[in-house]
Amino acid sequence: MLRVTATHGDITTLAVDAVVNSADPRVRVGSGGGVNAAVHRAGGPAVLAECEKRFPRGLAPGDAGWTTGGDLPARWIIHTVGPVYSGAPSDADLLASCHRSVLQVADELGARTVAFPA
Repeated sequence: MLRVTATHGDITTLAVDAVVNSADPRVRVGSGGGVNAAVHRAGGPAVLAECEKRFPRGLAPGDAGWTTGGDLPARWIIHTVGPVYSGAPSDADLLASCHRSVLQVADELGARTVAFPA
């Protein structure tokens, strides 16, 4: 049975099987704030090293891939590249593709608990 629970907090501190990272297309450390920068900062250098190895050309928008959780309490990080919101009808389709891709990767990993950023 699927159960969804909403919580308020820091995604990098959650003891779940996988956290979802709203990655940039290169799947590298973001230059500013946001989820991507926080996940890379908290996950440590192992996350970046694995991103460089697993995604040498990055990820296409709507796709997802995984790395180790590094120093996070989560075992895995599932990286996905979403739309840069423009108000175009395709934004919703692309965001839905991100969610489907993340859930497919989570299923392949056997992750039973997955934290999505809001």
